[in-house]
Amino acid sequence: MRPTAASKGAHRVTTSTTTPAERYVIGVDYGTLSGRALVVRVSDGAELGSATLDYPHAVMDTALTAGPAAAAGAPRALAPDWALQVPADYVAVLKSAVPAAVAAAGIDPALVIGIGTDFTACTMVPTLADGTPLSELGEHADNPHAYVKLWKHHAAQPHADRINELAAARGEAWLPRYGGLISSEWEFAKGLQLLEEAPEVYAAMEHWVEAADWIVWQLTGQYVRNACTAGYKGIWQDGEYPSSEFLGALNPAFSGFVIDKLDHRIGQLGDAAGTLSAEAAAWTGLPEGIAVAVGNVDAHVTAPAAQAVQPGQMLAIMGTSTCHVMNADTLAEVPGMCGVVDGGIVSGLYGYEAGQSGVGDIFAWYVKNQVPARYFEAADAAGSSIHQHLTDLAYLEPVGAHGLVALDWQSGNRSVLVDHELSGVVLGSTLSTRPEEVYRALLEATAFGARTIVETFNASGVPVTEFIVAGGLLKNPQLMQTYSDVLRMPISTIASEQGPALGSAIHAAVAAGAYADVLAAGQAMGKLNKNVYTPNQASADAYDALFAEYTLLHDYFGRGANEVMHRLRALKREAVASA
Repeated sequence: MRPTAASKGAHRVTTSTTTPAERYVIGVDYGTLSGRALVVRVSDGAELGSATLDYPHAVMDTALTAGPAAAAGAPRALAPDWALQVPADYVAVLKSAVPAAVAAAGIDPALVIGIGTDFTACTMVPTLADGTPLSELGEHADNPHAYVKLWKHHAAQPHADRINELAAARGEAWLPRYGGLISSEWEFAKGLQLLEEAPEVYAAMEHWVEAADWIVWQLTGQYVRNACTAGYKGIWQDGEYPSSEFLGALNPAFSGFVIDKLDHRIGQLGDAAGTLSAEAAAWTGLPEGIAVAVGNVDAHVTAPAAQAVQPGQMLAIMGTSTCHVMNADTLAEVPGMCGVVDGGIVSGLYGYEAGQSGVGDIFAWYVKNQVPARYFEAADAAGSSIHQHLTDLAYLEPVGAHGLVALDWQSGNRSVLVDHELSGVVLGSTLSTRPEEVYRALLEATAFGARTIVETFNASGVPVTEFIVAGGLLKNPQLMQTYSDVLRMPISTIASEQGPALGSAIHAAVAAGAYADVLAAGQAMGKLNKNVYTPNQASADAYDALFAEYTLLHDYFGRGANEVMHRLRALKREAVASA
């Protein structure tokens, strides 16, 4: 059954002026640490100019560095697993990066016909009825709960656990659509945490808004929830959210969450949420009245940019985390998936999502905290980045020579265990183990995590027939070859360094009426390099042995045989609270 409510009020904007020889669209990609604007030619997807703004407040995960207390030199400490942002930083991207990108492209802004945006998800903003973030109100400006809860905010894990336990006990029909577990990253878990830990902020909140929709609201003056985040992160399935009865069983004060805080008109991907307001036109330097596409998620929006929209084509967007998205023409239950949504990627197909909550973040953590200074000095002397230097050293040895196996759970596990209380492991270290060997073991662990996801999809009747990579990590050829060897599959790569922004631009072109649908726009504007990496048989055989060890550890620590990771997390929280 395909939902009908999603299309309510959806529309596209078609320009009525004479069509110029060339037209342009803007794609804006809101990442974890920065926002990037990209100018794209409508006819062929040529990328003509871009600009980036780092968020002034970055990610606040140890202290609240915004608000009056922080301004007075007394920032409030944050508990473990928190990750907050400041919504004004997102508007700053529109004011800075968009006009800078247009200038870099050297085009006449009058020829821009649309703008599209994408966001990390699930990233939530509590607002008033007019979209004003609660963090901008004086009475809440020092309360962490009034700020944006970023996708990597995992402090709602206990609330997610309660939702999962109750849903399983009641046999809620929506639970299998999410592989049997919902994540602490998502709308309901974070909303329940807000209610129970800051009821005064919850009471003041009139809308619980995905940042993907909030930024479109700022561009158009109209609030439209996008079908992608509503389905994957907001448990909107077959035109319904979880019932008020279910929510009230979690907490009586939570029974009205959907009706009072969440429910709103839903727009389909590729439709226009509205047109650019006069205020936003002044911010961006773009023409007032051009099409603004319905919001989207950074991973899902990339699929047409990588021409990865056919059933069986799994797209892995590899950066700080990895999100795996794939279309299929059948509906199935895949354990530990992040959701299956009708039209969640493109209309007419079921969009599946899975993910790894830590990938590039793990490599960055290791380099920042575990690598001796002499390695940085050697990398500088060689004119190489520290990551490439470690990679080059690590891959001088054959597969398995380091004697290590690692679990890639330093940021918890998203798929297939959906448990952010899990933590990382490096097993097999000795007094002779070198930093580059541990680094390689961590690289390999992320590939093993990806293989676990692929094998779970295959076993569930949703076969993965092609593996395509986008994102910053595809720049590491040794890592890409490792994935090909571990997966025993060829690896194709997107032929763009700015896949999400290009995908947003593609959706903007559709919203503006330049193409009939996202499939047609992606075919004309997307870019793909086929089978750039192919498996090495000897390496693949060696990795099979390591993957077997990974799987033993994965199941031992992740499926209940030893709950030590949960116990350690609990001890940590108790120690922090007592301090």
